[in-house]
Amino acid sequence: MSQSRHNRLVLIACILGSSIVFVDGSVVNVALPAIQRDLGGGLALQQWVVDAYLLTLGSLLLVGGSLGDLFGARKLFILGIVVFGVTSVLCAVAPDGTTLILARGLQGVAGAILTPAGLAVIATTFSGEERGAAIGSWTAWTGVAFVIGPLIGGWLITHGSWRWVFLINVPIAIATAALVVYAVPKRDSGNERARVDVVGGVLCVLGLGGPVFALIEEPRRGWGDPLILGTFFGGLALLAVFVWWERHHTDPMLPLRLFAKRNFTFANIETLTVYAALSTQTFFLVLFLQQLAGYSPLRSGLVLVPITIVMFLLSPRVGRLSMRYGPHFFMGVGPLVTALGVIPLVRLKPGFDYWTELLPPLLLFAAGLSMIVAPLTSTVLADAGEHDAGIASGVNNAVARVAGLLGIATVGAAIAGADNKLDLAGYRMAMWITAALVGAGGIIGLAGIRNKQ
Repeated sequence: MSQSRHNRLVLIACILGSSIVFVDGSVVNVALPAIQRDLGGGLALQQWVVDAYLLTLGSLLLVGGSLGDLFGARKLFILGIVVFGVTSVLCAVAPDGTTLILARGLQGVAGAILTPAGLAVIATTFSGEERGAAIGSWTAWTGVAFVIGPLIGGWLITHGSWRWVFLINVPIAIATAALVVYAVPKRDSGNERARVDVVGGVLCVLGLGGPVFALIEEPRRGWGDPLILGTFFGGLALLAVFVWWERHHTDPMLPLRLFAKRNFTFANIETLTVYAALSTQTFFLVLFLQQLAGYSPLRSGLVLVPITIVMFLLSPRVGRLSMRYGPHFFMGVGPLVTALGVIPLVRLKPGFDYWTELLPPLLLFAAGLSMIVAPLTSTVLADAGEHDAGIASGVNNAVARVAGLLGIATVGAAIAGADNKLDLAGYRMAMWITAALVGAGGIIGLAGIRNKQ
């Protein structure tokens, strides 16, 4: 087998493996109403099905990278894809909401192992300009998978069951594992000097999990419930301990020294607000479309397609312009344009016209988002420097996943009614909060991001 064909197979394996991780963070949105009808649980169950996955994925991404350094990227990639396939089956056969939530959390753990290992396999297989091209292909095709995923999920739910949304991962996982075994060569067993910050990982999961639990369960229990108060403030206390631990640990999962760099810090703060807005917009828009506007799962999946197509077409061009003129304008104005795309969604009500009332603001939303994504990533990497590019990318990726977790939990707590269901007033409040979040990202970008001289 020629080297070029070998490298192509490695890249295909990495794209397949990473695609199911990213798609499972979004495709489940179209399945939430069907899951709720089957298993009950109301809005809280729908939030937990998404947030359990994001909680473990976002909290443990950096730990997963350390495990790859310790045991070798190839081994961890195979382990991650196998476990992801097994946990997908557990999700598919879940008999009740609690079991599904637990399985989703385990699925996030597998994703946290799989994602950094896949990128590490690319880094060790390719070099020079080929590495840049390979990472570009990986980014582009995972974006395509993001488009196709909700469509396939919507079709499966319409013609079958929500359980097939998870079962579809199994053949992909088998094919990916076989490709890795066949195409990725065995290298050394890893770096014996690498250390895994287990304590930091546990503190991060528990610290984030406490407030998220409180925010999701508060509408049913109330703030006077000791369990709600205990988990909320206990989680915040653990997050404070996490920061202290990371400052004093010799091999921290989150190197806080990177936050001494201005653009790195402000770019990650902007990531927190923008990706929280992106998650809340897609989460609550899909629920509105299916539960209030009467859309089928397939039709609601089709609604999201223009966003990703516009981003796929515009993001590379914006990336080149930001490299030429600097990121300040794009990271400041982009979120404000995105916010202008969210505001018209507030006025939507059942019976709206898709072509005149929904599609135009979605295109504006997508155009603004396209101004942010590429400059944001390049700014994070450039400010961290070449030596810290890998860990900086991991930090930013983890922040984006945590942002989605906190956004859905916080907005859900703000709008949840006594009946634990989404109504029109709650949807409109969710869109207003989404617009405020992404608009705040623009203000942060304008105030904090500096073009390099």
